[in-house]
Amino acid sequence: METNQQTASHLIEVSQYFQQAIFALVVILCLFSIISPPIALLLGVLIVNVFGNPFVAFNHKAITFLLQFSVVGLGFGMNAASAVSAGKEGFLLTIFSIFSTLIFGTLLGKCLKTDKKTSHLISCGTAICGGSAIAAISPVIKSNENQTSIALGVIFILNSIALFVFPFIGHQLDLSQKEFGLWCAIAIHDTSSVVGAANKYGAEALQVATTVKLARALWIIPISIFTAVIFKNKNSKIKIPYFIGLFILAMLLNTYVPATAIIAPHIVSIAKIGLTITLFLIGATLNVNTLKSVGVKPLLQGVFLWVFIAALGLLSILYFN
Repeated sequence: METNQQTASHLIEVSQYFQQAIFALVVILCLFSIISPPIALLLGVLIVNVFGNPFVAFNHKAITFLLQFSVVGLGFGMNAASAVSAGKEGFLLTIFSIFSTLIFGTLLGKCLKTDKKTSHLISCGTAICGGSAIAAISPVIKSNENQTSIALGVIFILNSIALFVFPFIGHQLDLSQKEFGLWCAIAIHDTSSVVGAANKYGAEALQVATTVKLARALWIIPISIFTAVIFKNKNSKIKIPYFIGLFILAMLLNTYVPATAIIAPHIVSIAKIGLTITLFLIGATLNVNTLKSVGVKPLLQGVFLWVFIAALGLLSILYFN
């Protein structure tokens, strides 16, 4: 009996070492830029469903840190004047798309009879900045782990699809770098997938998309306050995305401090590697259990909202911008 337990324990250890080795191998491939961000995402999905994820406990923290680090690093590749210009152009569209998405999301939630808190989290994630918005809003509405997990699952699934679909549509419609960058920032949920898709499209698209998306992320603050009023949670703590300030500082250094030019390209390269690893780790959260736990109604709400904001954003950019 004891021998059987020892054998089983040994097999579990071997399995864990094997899982860790596979994860380490993919990270090394990312470090040497051997695989692209979309491929890294696919590998994450494939590996977690075939072999499992040996770092589940650290996955979320690693994604948060690497994403913020990568965004700040990308600031060293951007020009402040161009960023301000892009931000001004996307300002009105940002306001209109955020509030129209929140209103439509509320109506959809009622029609589909989705849980109220889950519905609000999905709407906020779609309207502002995906997982970051959900992480900020969930303590405000005091959602439970299941409600938060379902909302994150919906957002991560659609983000993964967007990384492949948006560049394809952009090329088919012959969108300019500027148009595509703006569309990405408006219609793709999470900053990681926005940056990944825009980077795939081109350097100008990356600058426009990152700037507009981070400006959009600041809307977490007023929406959190608005949410606290609606859900009548006066004592809720509001999370402020401080890393956006570091991104702005990096951009200002790159624009106005000539000496930064020596190290800026290297920092940007490291940031892009960090983004690739981030997308691999995001893919590694999308196992079969995640897909099953989402449920039909929340997923339908997420898809309808995504199509709504993508179509609205594209039409606005093509005909009114």
